[in-house]
Amino acid sequence: MTTAIQVRKLTMVQAVTDALKIMLQEDESVIVLGEDVGKNGGVFRATEGLFDQFGEERVIDTPLAESGIIGTSIGLAINGFRPIAEMQFLGFIYPAFNQLMTHATRMRQRTMGRYTVPMVIRAPYGAGVKAPEIHSDSVEALFTQIPGLKVVIPSNAYDAKGLLISSIEDPDPVLFLEPMRSYRSFRTEVPEEKYTVELGKASYQKKGNDVTLLTWGAMVPDTMKAVEHFEKQQNATCEVIDLRTLYPLDKKTIQESVEKTGRVVIVHEAPATGGMNAEIISVINDSAFFYLKAPVQKVTGFDTPVPVYSLEKEYLPSSEKIIHAINQALSY
Repeated sequence: MTTAIQVRKLTMVQAVTDALKIMLQEDESVIVLGEDVGKNGGVFRATEGLFDQFGEERVIDTPLAESGIIGTSIGLAINGFRPIAEMQFLGFIYPAFNQLMTHATRMRQRTMGRYTVPMVIRAPYGAGVKAPEIHSDSVEALFTQIPGLKVVIPSNAYDAKGLLISSIEDPDPVLFLEPMRSYRSFRTEVPEEKYTVELGKASYQKKGNDVTLLTWGAMVPDTMKAVEHFEKQQNATCEVIDLRTLYPLDKKTIQESVEKTGRVVIVHEAPATGGMNAEIISVINDSAFFYLKAPVQKVTGFDTPVPVYSLEKEYLPSSEKIIHAINQALSY
């Protein structure tokens, strides 16, 4: 007799907590550390209840020192632990950039495979929550330039749980970025049991024939809303792909979709210059250039710091901007 899979509707932050709880229960080498992750349960309550259940030796409050948190995690990982380090906000990670660049991602090569660094760095990121500017950075492209570091971004609760478990089980360092605007904005059905979502594999959010939209994180639901509105008004269908992992990119899925539609819109909230849009266009040029029927369109943030909250909506990609880009792609 087959046992029915138990499913709950969870927010993204609840799914993150669920993944952490499962892995702490399953594997004694898993520990959680960061600023206020213990008794306080984290600034967004992503670790709520874990301190009481697993104790102060497994859920550890640290000093306000990001370089120390990452440096300590590297040492723990090399010595048999699987640390999950939380940065309160991605914008706070910069003091730890040296630890990531020069130690975490080079240890496997430096020791000729003798040591690996199985650690996860969780970091809330992105604008749209009326936070001060350094709390709202979307600089994911910076970290795709570090060989040896996987960069993972879920857009919903189901993916958040499965991708986080996969990240914790990965033998190498993973930067796990959590879009703050999506933490509690909607719920998704999530199995109660343990499951994984493959790293490096994109997800089709919607199939279509006329234009491909490539996006990730908080931009996925925004893009889906824009596409829904567009298709009600126009006789054309859109294919929406959630990349989910920015390094390594799922180049095969990008290529297959572009070969089918011949038109592309890339949507991300990070600044345009040096953003992932450029790398994705390079992938398209290498693999599907002769299938393009129009120049690739981009909908991005501006080349400025995220502004104060009264101007955030002007900074972020909107349905109007996305629909305009779709129409531009179809105008050729």
